[in-house]
Amino acid sequence: MTTQTETSVNDDLQGLIEIAQLATAARDAMSDEIVSRMAGTMSEGLILLDRLTRNEGLMKLLQVLDRQDSQNLLIAFSEAIHTTSQEIAAAPPAKGGVGCLMRVVRDPGTLEGIRFLTMLGKYMSKGLREQHRHGD
Repeated sequence: MTTQTETSVNDDLQGLIEIAQLATAARDAMSDEIVSRMAGTMSEGLILLDRLTRNEGLMKLLQVLDRQDSQNLLIAFSEAIHTTSQEIAAAPPAKGGVGCLMRVVRDPGTLEGIRFLTMLGKYMSKGLREQHRHGD
C-alpha cells in the first residue's frame, strides 16, 4: 500500500525525468549549423537594435507616438485607410471634369483633408528650418 506522500514523490520524480528527457532531446536536436545560425541571427538582431536605439529621430518619433493624441491619430488614420480602400474598390471610376471636381471640393471631408495636409506641411517646414538654423 502506497501512501499519499510516496505517490507525490513518484509524480515529482516522473516530472523530473520528463524534463530531463526533453532537455536531452533538445540538446540532440541542436546541430552545429543550427547553433551557428541562431548565434548569427542573435548577433544581427543586437546590431539592429543598437542602430535603432542610437537613431535620435526614431527615438523622438517613438516618444511622440507614445502620446495618447498621437495614438488616436494613428487609429483614425488606419481606419481611414481601410474604409477608403473599400470605398474605392466598390465605387465606379471617377468621370472627371469640373463638375466632379466641384462635388469633391464641396465635401467637408475633402476640406478637412486639405486642412490637415496644409498644417502638416506648415509644421514640417517650420521644424526643418529650425534644424537647419541650429546646424543639426
